[in-house]
Amino acid sequence: MHEPSDKMAPGKRPIVYVRKVRVEDLPEEVRAEASDAGLEALYLIGNEDGEQLALVRDRKLAFVVARQNDMTPVSVH
Repeated sequence: MHEPSDKMAPGKRPIVYVRKVRVEDLPEEVRAEASDAGLEALYLIGNEDGEQLALVRDRKLAFVVARQNDMTPVSVH
């Protein structure tokens, strides 16, 4: 899910940001899939450069996914 970064100190876990996004603000193919599942919002996991790494159903799952991939999740509003 992530590549080692030159910005990282050895042995440290990269910080990723978790934020809620409205389904209507996502690309059409994602909107259709999320709408079919009855979702109005998803949670985005993004790196420090703003790159989207994952979209998940809820906040708790976003934190679990980040930690399972050796990242440190931080909530962003």
